[in-house]
This record gives sequence, C-alpha cells and structure tokens, in this order.
Amino acid sequence: MIAKAMEPFVFGDPGIGAMFDVVAKMVAEYGEENVYNFSIGNPSEPAPEEVKEAIKAILDEEPMKRIHGYNASSSGDAGARAAVAEHLNRLHGTAFTADNIMMTVGAAGGLNVLFKTILDPGTEVITFAPYFGDYNYYVENSGGTLKVVAPNAPTFQPDAAAMEELINENTRAVIINSPNNPTGVIYSEQSLKEIGEVLARKSAEYGYAIFLVADEPYRELAYDGKVVPYATKYYDNTIVAYSYSKSLSLPGDRIGYLVFPSEIEQFDAMKKAAECAIRMLGFINAPSLIQLAVEKCVNASTNIAAYDRNRKALYEGLKGLGYDCVYPDGAFYLWMKTPVEDDGEFAQMALKHRIVVVPGKAFGCPGYVRVAYCVPFEMIGNSMPAFKDLMTEIQDNY
Repeated sequence: MIAKAMEPFVFGDPGIGAMFDVVAKMVAEYGEENVYNFSIGNPSEPAPEEVKEAIKAILDEEPMKRIHGYNASSSGDAGARAAVAEHLNRLHGTAFTADNIMMTVGAAGGLNVLFKTILDPGTEVITFAPYFGDYNYYVENSGGTLKVVAPNAPTFQPDAAAMEELINENTRAVIINSPNNPTGVIYSEQSLKEIGEVLARKSAEYGYAIFLVADEPYRELAYDGKVVPYATKYYDNTIVAYSYSKSLSLPGDRIGYLVFPSEIEQFDAMKKAAECAIRMLGFINAPSLIQLAVEKCVNASTNIAAYDRNRKALYEGLKGLGYDCVYPDGAFYLWMKTPVEDDGEFAQMALKHRIVVVPGKAFGCPGYVRVAYCVPFEMIGNSMPAFKDLMTEIQDNY
C-alpha cells in the first residue's frame, strides 16, 4: 500500500517527468530525427574538456579513500569548498571562505537540505510565478506550504509589493530563480533591492529572519552582456543554492552547493543544523569524485555560445510564424504565450505535429508553454515547418 501523499503522483497528472515516456513512444514510431523534443532542460552541449581531464587526473593521483570514501565533513571536501569560495569572491567581490560553503547533491538536494533546516510544519515559503514546479515538493517534504505570487506579465519581474501581501507570521523564506526557469528572465538589481527592503522590514516586524533563497543553476547562462545580480549583496539573510548541472553540463552527476553567508541570522547554528539535515535526508555527503573535479574546474564553462545561437534561431523562427514569445535573457528556455487559451490543449495539439513542449500550468502560469532550446541546432530549423502547420491548424479552427 503506497503512502497517501504519493497517490496524486500515481493517479493524477504525471507532470514533466512523464515527457520521457511520451518522447520515447514518438521516437519509436516516427524516428528521432522526426520528433521535435523541446520538453526537458537536459544540456545538449558536452561537459568542458577540463572536466574529463580533471577526473582522469584525480583517478590517477588521488588516494582511493579520498575519491570514493565519505567526506570528513557532511559539508563536503575542504579543498572543493575553498575553491568555490575563492571563485565566488573573484566574480562577485564577496568574502566567503570554505566555512560558508556546503557541497550538495545538486541544487535540488541543497534546497531540500535547506528547507529541512529552516521549516517547521505549518510554515510557508513564497515564490513568484512562473516557477520551477518541483519547489512544491521540496517545501512539502519539510512540512511547509508554498505560497505563489501571481505572474507579473509581460516582464515577469518579481512583484515585491504583491510578495509583501503574502508575508505573515508563518513565512520563513522567499525563493527566487534567476535566470528564471521557465521564462529566461533575469531578475533585475532593482527587483532584488525591492525584495530585500521588504524582507528586512517584515523580519524586523516579526522579530526573526525571513530568508531569501536564491536558486541559481542557470547563473552562467546569460546573454547579450547581461549581468545576473548576486543576491547576497542586497539582503543579509540570503542563502544561495547552485548546481553545476548547466554550467558544466553535469546534470547526471548531481553536484552543487549552498552558500551560507556569515551575516545570516544564527550562522553557526544554521550550519550545524544543515549538516544534520543532509544526513537525515540520506544524502550523507555529495559525491566525492565530482567534488574533487569541481575543485579543479570552477573556472570552466560549457559552450554558452551554442545556446545563444539556439536562442536567437528559435525566437526569430517562432516570432516569424506569429507566435508571441518572451525574449529570454538567460537560461535555455523560451516562454511562449499559447495561441489558444488552454495551454494543455495547445501542448496536445503540438504533439500531433510531433512537437513536445511543457504546459505553463506546470509552472503555476497557465496560458503559456515552455520551449527548451538546449537541443541540437539543426532540430530548431527542422521543426519550423511543424510549428507553421500547428499555427495554420489553430488559425483554421479558432
């Protein structure tokens, strides 16, 4: 007998994860080259050569216990944490040390550890629609409830005033994601300042810190010279979650980190609680081999130019066919308004043309779809006739 909490996943909407099965069936029927899979944010660019060379060197040079054994600390390898801290300091003018870094099983693992650390049953976390749908699970895992600020179209910048209306004595954190999945929008410095001012004021009112959680797996994927503001500069009680899944194309290796700035409330207690939480959740510590690889590769990057080329080709192609899209400043997703009111219906219509996209309702924002352009460049051009036929079908029937 399965747990009641899991019944919605078995008998309800299967979510984005079910896309793998949908695509596999279509590929078997039509051939991979005839299926236009824009559904999953799986990097199409390979990991940098530095990663392969680092792993080879580690296997040849490091003792087996360090490569495959438990870390001495649940926070992770001291060398990896120091390298991450120094890298952040060079980029952002911060003053982090290894003590401010916890290596985690990707950003998802880090967020689960963090929410286990700061949430009690009945407490709340606020986020801004559209948002990564798995935030619901991460918050609920620790007994919390996710509260969602309505989307601020057409800019999709976070609305700090609307956020303030949701804050109450049960609020423990606000989570932001920039560059944003699914819109590709980079949250502006002004937006972060406004959020920080509200949180400082409400924290003083309630007598405890409301944390700002910056989820940043797409930080390096910014285009046209755009700068992604570093959130710790705008509010003292900010904690950063990061993943190398996109910047180093390592989603299957599950490596990332949390940044706990020394300025946060109860810093020592927070770090100790997080080290306990990582064990309670069963992670024990992040994979040792990949931590050592990260230490050697903090300055490496995947081929961002390839994603930039895809971004421009997809946006220009879809706009030319009459689709209404948000021009993405970062990440590798295009946010497109659906020509029909029901985004789920539109996604089903797209499947008939062998186009796979994700309905906006999965991100708390109906009426849109997410189109992931981390795909082979040729697929974008090959898909345009299918997108054209889809638009023609809609115009003929609506």
